[in-house]
Amino acid sequence: MASNRGQGGIQQLLAAEQEAQHIVNAARSAKMARLKQAKDEAEREIAEYRAHVESEFQKKVQASSGDSGANVKRLEYETAEKINHLSTEGSRISNEVVQMLLKQVTTVRN
Repeated sequence: MASNRGQGGIQQLLAAEQEAQHIVNAARSAKMARLKQAKDEAEREIAEYRAHVESEFQKKVQASSGDSGANVKRLEYETAEKINHLSTEGSRISNEVVQMLLKQVTTVRN
């Protein structure tokens, strides 16, 4: 009878060990599932944040490029004005410059 009781105790221990192993395996599986879920959520949040930051960057680029378009037009206008002014001044004094150059070239010095 003692051997039956010993066998029964061993069987109970083996059954308890198997049950404990199942519990540990289930806990590991649940932990892995939670880690995977947390990783997926973190990746999704990172993607959303990255998209938000990219969107803000594109808005700033468009806003600044619109300003640079106005700057380009302003610079083109100013450049055209300066070219026009230089052409006018050049036309106005060209006869004087030609006369001065002719005088210098034709004057003989000893």
